[in-house]
Amino acid sequence: MRILGIDPGVAIMGWSVLDRSGGETSLRSYGCIRTDAGQTLTSRLTQIFDDLQTLIQRHEPEELAIEALLFAKNAKALAQVGHARGVVLVAAGRAKMPVFEYAPSQVKLALTGSGAADKRQMQMMVQRILGLDAVPEPDDAADAVAVALCHSQFVQALGGMKVTV
Repeated sequence: MRILGIDPGVAIMGWSVLDRSGGETSLRSYGCIRTDAGQTLTSRLTQIFDDLQTLIQRHEPEELAIEALLFAKNAKALAQVGHARGVVLVAAGRAKMPVFEYAPSQVKLALTGSGAADKRQMQMMVQRILGLDAVPEPDDAADAVAVALCHSQFVQALGGMKVTV
């Protein structure tokens, strides 16, 4: 199974691609989609969609795992992340790819055993679980790897049963 992990954002959207086979999970690729703050929101969302389409065509993921949208102090930032998530859902829908959503506390719990783990603890567990030489960078990409890894572990724990968004 190939999983596309997404940490949604408009300025920077982290992404990762994991392969899971026979109980083993490996990191295939990761990175970020970056948009220019000087562009209109419409242009930024279009770029995100186009870049996601390219990633999906290149890596042919079977499932998409995305971090859930939580409340934030800044309503504008929350709305923009919501727009970015919508673009991701449309791209997944176009590819007929099931989407699985995980709250940050679920990701932390799956990787560290504590839903209150800090970012550094999560990153160290991503590195350790996947046997990487270093933590993926930047943080947005590391978060996308963590979301995909969380999904991989949930699928394993549930014996292949899945609940989609």
